[in-house]
Amino acid sequence: MTNRKMFFTMLWGAVFRRRSRAMMAVIASLVGAATLFCLASVCVAVPQQMNEEMRAYGANLIVTPASATGKSQGIDTATVRNVTALVGAGHSVKSAAYRYESVRINSAPYTIAGVDVKAVRALNRHWNVTGDWPGSGNVMVGRDVADALGVKVGSCVTIGYRAADASASASSSASAKSDSDESTETAESSAQGTQSTQTTQGEQTTQATENGRVSSDIMDNNGTEFRIAGIVDTGGNEDSIIYATTADMAKLAGSKRGADVVEYSVNAMGDELNDIVNNINRSADKNPNSAVKAQTVTRITSSDTRIIAMLQTLFWIVSLVVLVLTLVGVGTTISSIVSQRRNEIGLRKALGADSRAIGVEFYVESGIYGLIGGLLGTAIGYVLARVLCSTVFGRALGLNWLLCVGSLLLSVAIAVIASIPPVRRATRIDPAIVLREE
Repeated sequence: MTNRKMFFTMLWGAVFRRRSRAMMAVIASLVGAATLFCLASVCVAVPQQMNEEMRAYGANLIVTPASATGKSQGIDTATVRNVTALVGAGHSVKSAAYRYESVRINSAPYTIAGVDVKAVRALNRHWNVTGDWPGSGNVMVGRDVADALGVKVGSCVTIGYRAADASASASSSASAKSDSDESTETAESSAQGTQSTQTTQGEQTTQATENGRVSSDIMDNNGTEFRIAGIVDTGGNEDSIIYATTADMAKLAGSKRGADVVEYSVNAMGDELNDIVNNINRSADKNPNSAVKAQTVTRITSSDTRIIAMLQTLFWIVSLVVLVLTLVGVGTTISSIVSQRRNEIGLRKALGADSRAIGVEFYVESGIYGLIGGLLGTAIGYVLARVLCSTVFGRALGLNWLLCVGSLLLSVAIAVIASIPPVRRATRIDPAIVLREE
């Protein structure tokens, strides 16, 4: 019989003649592999899943005009389309454009936003709307506006547009869409530039309106009558804004122009989101005629990063604990196996077997236990991770083959590493002492 055949014969006997001990080693590896694979799968999937969940709470990137011309005319449709293409390159994205104006209701100033209802509704799924969204001849008012006017769904209000009030509108509305100081400052400056230009034009000429009226009389209550279709309650600055369709806004103001702010909700975060912002700003620098400024909404992006970092840290801490426990479990089982075979080891050394050959046999045996436990544990871990993601996030988890291979290799490595101390003790056994005991 050749040495190789003898080696595998002895290895086969060591594994299958002591099935109870072998089963304990396999179970120890199985539990560790299942737990680690489940945690690793969830940890890899959590950032993307959490990012998609957080996108339901509004935009994480805004774009405003950067040039003086852009501030007066807003962001035109072509520019919005180009920016959207840059943002959506390789990412799923939702966007909504807002045009802000200052209006009067019962002589009191309010801010009105002209929006594409479908886009805003898809972007801001967290808004709590009582009634309906804006439509032709219908507006949606914020909770604060409704309380101040004493109106409810179905009431009618007369909204008057005054050019002299234009400078007051976009600042407050821009802050409703931006949660960072930098974003608010940019949006406000953009809107103020827009409205100051309109003020100058209003002083020079009378603007024509359709179904609306431009007036310089602060007590003038004339205007266009709208029905209140719904009331929005977010607990934020949106509660102080009136929302109308883009077409109704153009009729009320007597003119059409671009958006003051464009919001984007893109499934990117961290450095990836910052790269998108930098690409937009670099593109704007190359084309000053359509210059825009992009920036992240700090509160949203920082919340994403903080929550995901906390979850990942927790997962890795638990994984480290499981890894240590697996090492202890496998090491204890191998120590027990080595102790049972102490006399066998002494006899083999007395017959001329060297310590290296004995050590290799035990290491291979431990690796087999780790491989079997890793295969079974990875399969169980994937099932657990899939159930967890389906329960918590309501989404299916795909099989990560790279993670599977890593789990198997780690299981084998843990089993071999855990067997090093007991195997080293075994190879130092003095055969004379063992034979004397016999």
